[in-house]
Amino acid sequence: MAQRIAPALARLAPRHSASRSSFVAATSCPRLLCSTPTTQAQAQAASAPFLSAPSSSSAALSSSAAPFHSARLFSTSRALAKKSGKANLSHARSDSSPPVAEAGSATPTDEAYDLSTLEAAILRAIEALTHELAELRAGGRFNPEHLEKLRVTLKGASGKDTVRLGELAQVIPKGRVLGVVVGDEDHIKPLMTAIQASGFSLTPQAPTPDNPTTITVPIPPPTGETRRAALDAAHKAEEKASLAVQNARTAHNKRIRALEVKRTVRPDDVVKAKKLMDECAKKGQSEVKRIVDGARRVLESA
Repeated sequence: MAQRIAPALARLAPRHSASRSSFVAATSCPRLLCSTPTTQAQAQAASAPFLSAPSSSSAALSSSAAPFHSARLFSTSRALAKKSGKANLSHARSDSSPPVAEAGSATPTDEAYDLSTLEAAILRAIEALTHELAELRAGGRFNPEHLEKLRVTLKGASGKDTVRLGELAQVIPKGRVLGVVVGDEDHIKPLMTAIQASGFSLTPQAPTPDNPTTITVPIPPPTGETRRAALDAAHKAEEKASLAVQNARTAHNKRIRALEVKRTVRPDDVVKAKKLMDECAKKGQSEVKRIVDGARRVLESA
């Protein structure tokens, strides 16, 4: 049985290899699918014209498939097409941050947190306190501004005129003596009268022949009474400044209360605004106390 099958298989082997090679050649070229050449050489010869020279239809297709955009270098592209780096951040625009119509208008919340009016009022109170304490008598030293602020009455052709002493003479302190240098000798008598009439217990002396335009004003030594008067004046100045700070806080609190009644500010913001107001007023009161304590120590040691 095996001896009969072996010759048959040997005869079928060449046919099977030839048909397989023809199938591969046919599938490698689309134009050969309709005809099945028997050998590989015939398949390659038949497909050679199509592989070497393109057809007119394929050439037309390749010419019509042109690119839509031409190539362009980055250096010649438009400025708006470039990326915005650090140098262009100021010119960049973002849709997430639209322009605000009224950026400078203050909101009710901003008004509640605004302490500029309160701080300005406290600053004015402290400046007035410092000015009043500087005018007090301390340790036998007399402030020349006391004499410069005195009003002097002058008689003229048009009647009596009242002028500040500082406009008629120059006050020069020299230890425990004040020298009042007059520009016109006719003003010596009115100046001496104004100094004697002042409430500073001063006794001016007439000019000497050596200095005919200088009025000498000795400063009396400080006494226990003058020290107590100076301390009382410092205490009154402290009370006045503290009252000014308290009034400024009350006015600011009324503005916050008005915003709270209108319900234009959130309750949390109202609480925070009042806390900032109290802290600012407390700092003002502490500054007033510090200034007065320093002046009181100077007055007591005189």
